[in-house]
Amino acid sequence: MASLEDYDEFGNYIGADLGSDDEDEAMQADFGQAPQQPATLEGYDEEPEPEPVQEGALMEVDEPVHRAVVLHEDKQYYPSAEDVYGPDVETMVQEEDAQPLSEPIIAPIKVRKWTVEEKDMPQTRFDKGFLLNLMSFPEMVRNVAVVGHLHHGKTALMDTLVFETHKLVWDADHQLKYTDIHVLSREREISIKSSPMSLVLPTTSGKSHLLHLIDTPGHVNFVDEVASAMRLVDGIVLVVDVVEGTMVNTEVIIRHALQENIKMTLLVNKIDRLILELRLPPADAYYKIKHTIEEVNTFISGINPDPELRLSPERGNVAFASTDMNWCFTLRSFAQMYADSYGSLDVDAFADRLWGDIYFNSETRKFTRKVPEGNTKQARSFVHFILHPLYKLYSHVLSEETEDLKKTLAQLNIVLKPVMYKMDVRPLLKVVLDQFFGPATGLVDMIVEHIPSPVASAASKVERTYTGPQTSDIAASMKQCNPDGPVMVQITKLYHTTDAQSFRAFGRVMSGTLRKGAQVKVLGEGYSPEDEEDMLKATVEDIWVSEARYFIPAEEAPAGNLILIGGIDASISKTATLATPDLDEDLYIFRPIKHTTESVLKIAIEPVMPSELPKMLSGLRSINKSYPLATTKVEESGEHVLMGTGELYLDCVMHDLRKLFSEIEIKVSDPVTRFCETVLETSALKCYADTPNKKNRITMIAEPLERGIAEDIERGRVTMQMTPKERGTFFQEKYQWDLLASRSIWAFGPDDSGPNILLDDTLPSQVDKKSLGTVRDHIKQGFQWAAREGPLCDEPMRNVKFRILDASLAPEPIFRGGGQIVPTARRVCYSSFLMATPRLMEPIYYVEVQAPADCISAVYTVLARRRGHVTQDIPKAGSPLYTVKALIPVIDANGFETDLRTATQGQAFCQQVFDHWSIVPGKWICDPTDTTIKLRPLEPASGQALARDLVLKTRRRKGLGDQIAVSKYLDDEFVLALSASGHADLLG
Repeated sequence: MASLEDYDEFGNYIGADLGSDDEDEAMQADFGQAPQQPATLEGYDEEPEPEPVQEGALMEVDEPVHRAVVLHEDKQYYPSAEDVYGPDVETMVQEEDAQPLSEPIIAPIKVRKWTVEEKDMPQTRFDKGFLLNLMSFPEMVRNVAVVGHLHHGKTALMDTLVFETHKLVWDADHQLKYTDIHVLSREREISIKSSPMSLVLPTTSGKSHLLHLIDTPGHVNFVDEVASAMRLVDGIVLVVDVVEGTMVNTEVIIRHALQENIKMTLLVNKIDRLILELRLPPADAYYKIKHTIEEVNTFISGINPDPELRLSPERGNVAFASTDMNWCFTLRSFAQMYADSYGSLDVDAFADRLWGDIYFNSETRKFTRKVPEGNTKQARSFVHFILHPLYKLYSHVLSEETEDLKKTLAQLNIVLKPVMYKMDVRPLLKVVLDQFFGPATGLVDMIVEHIPSPVASAASKVERTYTGPQTSDIAASMKQCNPDGPVMVQITKLYHTTDAQSFRAFGRVMSGTLRKGAQVKVLGEGYSPEDEEDMLKATVEDIWVSEARYFIPAEEAPAGNLILIGGIDASISKTATLATPDLDEDLYIFRPIKHTTESVLKIAIEPVMPSELPKMLSGLRSINKSYPLATTKVEESGEHVLMGTGELYLDCVMHDLRKLFSEIEIKVSDPVTRFCETVLETSALKCYADTPNKKNRITMIAEPLERGIAEDIERGRVTMQMTPKERGTFFQEKYQWDLLASRSIWAFGPDDSGPNILLDDTLPSQVDKKSLGTVRDHIKQGFQWAAREGPLCDEPMRNVKFRILDASLAPEPIFRGGGQIVPTARRVCYSSFLMATPRLMEPIYYVEVQAPADCISAVYTVLARRRGHVTQDIPKAGSPLYTVKALIPVIDANGFETDLRTATQGQAFCQQVFDHWSIVPGKWICDPTDTTIKLRPLEPASGQALARDLVLKTRRRKGLGDQIAVSKYLDDEFVLALSASGHADLLG
């Protein structure tokens, strides 16, 4: 008989061999069946009788002992998900091959870090509390933009000031580039974003000032960042490489600074290139420095001949530097060095004699203006007192042995540790020059003296940028830079946070004191007192003083300071105005920024996965905030178009769109350009159009505008905000318009600052002016619509004047509403435009190429292949380079820089910036509406077929038909009358 000991824990029999009967019993036992035997079996103990339960004792439940055999598939070795997580947790079992091999089973936590930031608040030589206190004294504050051409040393200048104010270690092998915090800036070694940084710096007299500095990009593609920075500041430090001189972006910046009426100072940088690279003698180096300064002055006087704008070392608004070696001086600071060394010396009088045609005779020890003739003891004072010591210092450090160098430096009171003499030449030179020149107090002197404080410049700033009445209480408070007035803040830039999930708004407090937690109204660019749609209320969550790689939190920011604001970015796209919500009078915005260039390069984009379109659209909204001149548009065909200033600009935009803001794969089309549409002649016929209800008729003609008007409108020299009398005087005096026409301008278009004009040329004797006035806004809307999307290929019009010759209107207002008049006005604009010899315009780049003399022929060849032509070819004074200035169509400029570098083995370097619009490619032969031109597929069009080719390709890309006929914009009876009179050829 089998007992319990004969079975293992799994219910398998392990006892002695069984007979056939026993086997049956064992089998039955294995399957959970009891053997047919009496209740009490041998080998089983009888169950003991239960003990009587005591009163009041808790009932105990015996755990059942399962002796039944459990089948293999029913056995449970591990707890179920429900046992572990509980019945309320939904669990899902994933098949083994459902996850691709490329993905880890447990993905690491993604850390989004797209900017360089300090881990902790770094040590500074000034107290951060002192900086915050200085903000309350606007007379001690200066708002300055550091601007200049590419690689002229702006970021290096900021590094010089960072080393002065922060306790950092200088690395001879790697430039610090403290203000280059964008990941792309670090990778490409080029500034892409402007970067604000506020520093407390002392003047030569030891008085501390708070400088709100903005480091700006030097590449001409990112000039929009410069414009955004210049709107907020009171002055600029223009950094110019002494060897390269005035370059294309230097000119663009000077032009914009004069337009914004901003004070300029000049920093002539990389002086040591004259010593180490060009190896010019000191006398020749002086002429090169002077030539570079005069280059800048010549360009300024060509735009504005005001002598007050002149930059000159003796006036104190020019400084000299080598930002690579971290030294900087002005004439006065160098004179101060002599005064510190030699005791009694009139610093100002000595500084006045250190520039210009003033010579020093070392024998008589006197200054004279007489030009020396063969007298070797007499030298120009700048050369004798500044360049000679500088040259000697460089040559001694570079060439002398250690012991001789120690003696030389001892004479200059420069003492170095013995270990320093074992350093490489570059760090040794840096240490010696650092001790020789000391801190850059001369630069601070120049900024403090020649750039006005926020209080001094507030009035002119408000007059130029505030759109509201200048006599209002708000304007008066802003002009006084009053910290107790109503809060008004001008926002011009948005900077994304480290994880690129939100934005910080950068702006200037124009009036009042902005406090953390305050409620403000955020007014967008489309806001006006009549249309309050573009307005939201928001709470200021944070206020920071920007230090590029870290931020100093502030509780409040008084008027006159540049600050970063958190929590208000949701409704801002480009620029905005913050205002106190409880003001009684009407609010107005600060004028949107007028950029010196245009976004003319265009790409079409779409996500690789169509389902990710919402992510891409969200990313595009962030791009719109991050890049001031990036614009997006959805064509009728549904394609998303992104526009920028150039190839590098769009490349950076696409990097940010793919990596920072949307994190998806995006397909990009080949780059194309924006076009414009214009006319060459006056309309051949008066064109009219009836409204759909046949109760109103508008008659117009189109004609070209005089040369220069379009540029004047775009640059704001004439605006619709002027009174009709002021506007009339402008057109009368400059363009000889008659008085009636010049005062009858209804609108500029598109968008009130576009290069087209709508003119009321009707006579009171023929048209009821009162009823015409009632539909004026509707006709303007139709004109704006037509000017925004021309009939050739849906591109904006340019240089077109539309004259209203007649208008017969229904007497009942219900029959001349917007629904009737607006589309009719648009239609008559189109028909008169197509009757006036329409032409296509393309954007043209101005190209500046720097190359050695032996590469010039290759530059000409590359330009000729791309419809480009050279306008100037001149040697660069004092250097072995030539400067080639040329014009090239934007549509043919894609890949031009790569092509140029290939052709010149990398010796030529070019910069391209939008210059003007030009008709494609000739005035008379290239008719885009000529249907007789046959275009062959896969063959490049040339000559007179080019405009037709560009128009048709653009129309097809936008989903428009191939037919461009004036007849579809004319009324049937007009078409029949034309056909009957033999003018059917005009219908196209």
